[in-house]
Amino acid sequence: MKRIVILTGAGISRESGLDTFRDAGGIWSQVSLEDVCTPEGFARNPEMVDEFYNRRRQELTQVVSNDAHRALVELENAYASNDDDAFLLVTQNTDDLHERAGSRNVLHMHGELLRLRCMNCSATPEWKADCTRATACPECGQRSLRPDVVWFGEMPLHMDRILLALERCDMFVAIGTSATVYPAAGFVDQVSGHACTVELNLVPSGNAGDFDEGAYGPATTVVPRFVSRELGSLLS
Repeated sequence: MKRIVILTGAGISRESGLDTFRDAGGIWSQVSLEDVCTPEGFARNPEMVDEFYNRRRQELTQVVSNDAHRALVELENAYASNDDDAFLLVTQNTDDLHERAGSRNVLHMHGELLRLRCMNCSATPEWKADCTRATACPECGQRSLRPDVVWFGEMPLHMDRILLALERCDMFVAIGTSATVYPAAGFVDQVSGHACTVELNLVPSGNAGDFDEGAYGPATTVVPRFVSRELGSLLS
């Protein structure tokens, strides 16, 4: 059976009501990424960083998964019915909308908004409440918590597993990505020569020409359509 790797970005969650980062009116037009998404910004003003992520955590509780998230669950169920390693969903998103839709084999390469990371003991507890400088780590008791997200200048998570899956896959699909953040923007090049590549996006990305095919429009339209086509080919 074929092996598939799906990469998702902020575009798949946009129709659930979450802001993207780089679009007009997106998050980076409202706040400086250097202030809230770098280790240096956290060192300068941790209270500002806490407030930014507390707000985003609260926003996440107000939205639900959409049809694009749910379609990928159908695809996972079909691929993984006989082999759990046949399907891997890699997301650049820190939200939990894939999991809430029912996805199981998910790697958050940029971390998770609903977790904190302790800089003292490295614990990553689940966390849905606000976090302040007075919040103690539930494992070691130290007031040394930060968001469990990958900031600019830090290494993405789970790269060994991701690179192995890319090496072994027969199909690679990028959904709702800007193709400007590496290493994810280079995944399509890494599978060149051994995998069919598909881009599903609102508009063509900067490296759309590197994909074998593309479909463009709202994620809730193009993703279910692609999944329906792929399910049909699996059953034929």
